[in-house]
This record gives sequence, C-alpha cells and structure tokens, in this order.
Amino acid sequence: MGKDLFDNHLFAREVFELADEALGFSLSKMCFSGSEEDLQLTANTQPAILAASVATFRAMKADGYPEPDYVAGHSLGEYSALVASGVLDLSDAVRTVRKRGTYMQEAVPVGVGAMAAILGADLATVEQACTDAATGQVCSPANINSPKQVVIAGDSEAVDRACELLKERGAKRAIRLNVSAPFHCELMTGAQERLAGDLKQLDYGSFAMPIVSNVDAAVNGDETIVADRLTRQVSSPVKWLQSIETLIANDVDTFVEVGPGKVLSGLVKQINRDVRIFNVENAESLGNTKDTL
Repeated sequence: MGKDLFDNHLFAREVFELADEALGFSLSKMCFSGSEEDLQLTANTQPAILAASVATFRAMKADGYPEPDYVAGHSLGEYSALVASGVLDLSDAVRTVRKRGTYMQEAVPVGVGAMAAILGADLATVEQACTDAATGQVCSPANINSPKQVVIAGDSEAVDRACELLKERGAKRAIRLNVSAPFHCELMTGAQERLAGDLKQLDYGSFAMPIVSNVDAAVNGDETIVADRLTRQVSSPVKWLQSIETLIANDVDTFVEVGPGKVLSGLVKQINRDVRIFNVENAESLGNTKDTL
C-alpha cells in the first residue's frame, strides 16, 4: 500500500517518514512488506490508509493538480480530508487514528457485533427492518453509501434478523461483512467517549477548502466544530449518499478519489452518472488523471 508513490515521489516519501516518526515504529515497512494479519488490525489499518491517502494528495499537489473546491472522506477518510484541507496536522492525525482504531476494536468483544451490506433496498426499508429486528439489541444503518447500498451494524443476532427481514422485503442481497467490529452504531459509544478526550487536545488549523462532514452531510469551514463532528462520527452513520448530493448541489461535477482503491468512485457512480469521476492511487494514475483533467 503506497509503495509505488513512495519509490517515485519525494513528497509521498516524506509523508510516510513523518508517519513513522509520529508513531515510533515503521508504518511504511508494515505497509510495503508487512503481513496481511498485521495490516488487518484496525489500529494499523487506519493510520496506514491515512498515510497512503495523504501521500497521494501531496504528490498530486506537488505535480500541479488544481486545488479542490471541497474535500470529503468516508469514515476514516474524513481524517485524510481534514489533513488535505490543512485543519489537521499529519502527525496528530496518524496518532489519533491509531488510537481510534484501538478504541473501536476494544469497544465490543469479538463476535458480539456484526455488519452487513444490504443491496437493492432503499434507506427507509432498511431503517424499518433494523427497528423491527432490534428487539432490545442494537441494529441500525452504519454506512449510507448510495441509493441502493446501505451497510448495517449492531449486535450479531440483530443484524442476522435484519438481513432475513430485508430479504423477505425485497432486498437483492444481504451480505455479512468480514470486519473486526460493528462500526458506526450505538455499540461504539465507549470508543467515542475515549476518542473525545484525544480530539479535544488537538490544535486545529484553518480550512484551506471546506469539508462535507459524515455526520450531517453539511459543508463545514469552521475548525472550532471539527472535534465535535469527528467525535459524533464514531457511533453515527456515515452519510455518504447525502454528502455527495450536497456536493453536487454546490455545483461539483468532478470527483477525484485519492488513495488506495476505487470503492468510493463506484459509489459516486451509483449516486450520479452525470459527474466525472477519477482516482489517483499510484504513479501511473497520478500522471493519467492529471492529463485527463
């Protein structure tokens, strides 16, 4: 993850070096040659993806890409977006998301919680099924990704019940996800409380460009409320669908996904097929996307 840009771009290499220094161990080595087992630990995954995403963004900036009008990120990606906007210091962000990953992993014993992707059912149908399936447990939408893709989270038994109900009510598929914890639901309240103290201690810079926040899908250019938004994000659903709709309503017609993978590009395409969508994740796409833009 990120090795191609590390090898080929000075500014990307500097990001990984800063991340290694901030964490006190070689995150870069873990990203480039570490075991899958280590990388899959949430406390490692989160800083690794953040470092790779910020490295990509800084390589883009150094190569003369135009400044974005807005930034946004999905869950962990909101931290990368805040670093890109100048609000969060990279070292602070890397240390914070490592703690975030630890807190989220420790909030719920392994096996107690679960997540499932629901395909082909609208949000209202998913919400009602979660309510009907809860029966005293937790079950709720966790990632509102597109008009026909919602991820749910909560107690394992309740998630299973919701999946069965949704199949009965017309969902095309209900797929249990291989995740280490039930993120973005009420079961994360303990993690949220722990993270709140860390977020209050950080220094927040001014926005170079505004962000659309996960918790409310609203444009924000006020650094004084960032800690609150990031705190609430831990146990609140990620409103990605609504965030993209907000950006389009603000005349955004070009989206560039920055960092590993193309998942968000696919979700944006599901939301609106009329916008232009690009991704940058390595040296090849760094050059190709710039040429196309």
